[in-house]
Amino acid sequence: MDINRLEQQLAFIVEIDKLKQIIRQSYITDGTRNETDAEHSWHMAVMAVLLAEHVDQAEIDVLKVIKMLLIHDVVEIDAGDTYCYDTQGKQTQYQRETEAADRLFGLLPADQEKEFRSLWEEFEATATPEAKFAAALDRLQPLLLQYHTAGKSWQEHQIVSAKVRERNRHIQQISQVLSQLVEEIITDSVAKGYLNE
Repeated sequence: MDINRLEQQLAFIVEIDKLKQIIRQSYITDGTRNETDAEHSWHMAVMAVLLAEHVDQAEIDVLKVIKMLLIHDVVEIDAGDTYCYDTQGKQTQYQRETEAADRLFGLLPADQEKEFRSLWEEFEATATPEAKFAAALDRLQPLLLQYHTAGKSWQEHQIVSAKVRERNRHIQQISQVLSQLVEEIITDSVAKGYLNE
């Protein structure tokens, strides 16, 4: 057994426990508190298994999608959560997250560091079918939480429907079914007063 390898893996495992402390803007469905990055990642991993059948591509590597979703926000341990509608925070997000990726994935043995870094970069580039599906779920999951909390975070940040549509626009590149669902949720949210036009 390679003790050094195991020690590196355990160091990473212990470090990513901090993801449970990174608070997001979305609320859990009962509206009592904000969700954490760890909860967000787990939720989307389950969604990937359930919703992969709605991807328009003939074949998609669901395990790869799950891996992407489980690690895509690990960088927020150092970089913090950047709210998707925070234009000022977006200006430094890439630099902050890249530096975090260097440190966090650098805790792993070289082969796993390379794999995780590659998955994270693929997710960020959103060019492959797997990354497009993962990114679609990264938008759909908070949208569902917004809808089931009567737009609590949207209201707090005065978000309008045009911004939500723009944020979710690319979902149509990977799934017409999910894209239609998004539009129905946005339309109904406006009608119910959860989201301002």
